[in-house]
Amino acid sequence: MDANFSIPLNGSEESLYESAGYAALRILPLVVLVVTFVLGVLGNGLVIWVAGFRMTHTVTTICYLNLAVADFSFTATLPFLIVSMAMREQWPFGWFLCKLVHIVVDINLFGSVFLIALIALDRCICVLHPVWAQNHRTVGLAKKVILGPWILALVLTLPVFIFLTTVSDPAGNVYCTFNFGSWGDTIEEKLRVAITMLTVRGIIRFIVGFSMPMSIVAICYGLIAAKLRRKGMIHSSRPLRVLTAVVASFFICWFPFQLVALLGTVWLKEMLLAGKYKILDVLVNPTSSLAFFNSCLNPMLYVFVGQDFRDRLVHSLPASLERALSEDAAQPSSTATNSSSLPAEVELQAK
Repeated sequence: MDANFSIPLNGSEESLYESAGYAALRILPLVVLVVTFVLGVLGNGLVIWVAGFRMTHTVTTICYLNLAVADFSFTATLPFLIVSMAMREQWPFGWFLCKLVHIVVDINLFGSVFLIALIALDRCICVLHPVWAQNHRTVGLAKKVILGPWILALVLTLPVFIFLTTVSDPAGNVYCTFNFGSWGDTIEEKLRVAITMLTVRGIIRFIVGFSMPMSIVAICYGLIAAKLRRKGMIHSSRPLRVLTAVVASFFICWFPFQLVALLGTVWLKEMLLAGKYKILDVLVNPTSSLAFFNSCLNPMLYVFVGQDFRDRLVHSLPASLERALSEDAAQPSSTATNSSSLPAEVELQAK
């Protein structure tokens, strides 16, 4: 998740950055990050205000509130990353902020991805097993389960706690990067430790931080779509619009960055020792900015996409958010109700 781990640029890379194409690959990510910061702070801040302070806490609002907190906390750190990216990965903010900012970034990026998977799983349970969900899907249980994504995100952030620090190059430029200087007596040992740790971290990050959550999201919404088809709801525009937007945006935003990160992990030794595959260094910023952009899309995808935009423009935005985040009031209260009495459209409302 940490997109700011990079090797200081050498002279040949500097020449690459002077061309118009590479200059565009430097400027465009900065623009995307600025947009992500503005929309992410405003959009997620609004969701936090409505779901956290204006509404009764339900399972749905707790899930959305935690997702908004993760995305808001991450987008709030973007000014530091923007400045560092503009300075070609140099870090002018000191050791403490180097570690703190990237800990916040990693925890909330991992947490956001895991929360999306948890929300997808919750939606799937509500649609496929509505009676069980009605009897067992409580606020108390949700508050306990919601700790799982945060704990897992914290565990995956441990390498940042341990290894990330500020490092100066011979020219006096300061970078915020991983340092394995104290993990060996010789250069060969230190290099071997660095390659091993970063390779393990990269593989775990790809499998646990992307492949597993993406698989959960795809499977859950596939099962929901299958039930809609069985009920003859496959042509209903709203459910399919929400499902398509969620799955597609999650994959489109994250896959390029995760692919570049995985290739960087696989070819790490060649990149460090032989200077090969430098194109991956160039692609880190564009692909990471696209991945980060997903943090400002979440409020729109989970709240706005499911309703007609023109209707929302003529209503109070907080009131519209409140309706969108509410539990479905139309769901029957009888514990004896069977799944066939719950229309798929109703089961997906505000989910």
